[in-house]
Amino acid sequence: MEKKKIDFPIIVEGKYDKIKIKSLFEACVITTEGFGVFKNNEKLALIKRLAEKSKIIVITDSDGAGKVIRSHITSAIPKDRLIQLYTPQVKGKEKRKVEASKEGFLGVEGTDAELLRNLLSPFATDSQENVVERAEIEKVDLFELGLTGGADSMARRDGLAVKLGLPRGMTPNALLAALNVLMSREELYQMIEK
Repeated sequence: MEKKKIDFPIIVEGKYDKIKIKSLFEACVITTEGFGVFKNNEKLALIKRLAEKSKIIVITDSDGAGKVIRSHITSAIPKDRLIQLYTPQVKGKEKRKVEASKEGFLGVEGTDAELLRNLLSPFATDSQENVVERAEIEKVDLFELGLTGGADSMARRDGLAVKLGLPRGMTPNALLAALNVLMSREELYQMIEK
């Protein structure tokens, strides 16, 4: 079955949720690293920045922990920028786990693929014809632009981060990940040249 494309970023809890969504759709999927989003200011700043550019889809597990994580994200993002999707509470255990979760419900990763397709399909683009492939920003681009490898690279990264509404002090890898979600390689070079 051909994967449909979803243009809205999708926020999920963990890497196995991301793998499940990516197996069904062509999409930008960001993980909260579970409760890690409470400590990771870079991750929350990235999610906020994404919400400025487009609506974001939030799908967390239907247990207590998922509700707390969802609440944290939704308290940081304007309501009109959120698309909140919910999976049903289904008793069970994910195949990769030895035991069921604390509350005994399946998470996003354990949710039936067809149910997830039905849940997300209304947000998929119907046509792949207008999709333009864009060149991904690489570490060598950061080096060429003076964002790594130089005496003032950290200050230059901080300046770019502030300009983009991201926190200062981002590591080169964190900035690279954020840039690839926010813009094309060409847009980055144009921004730096200004």
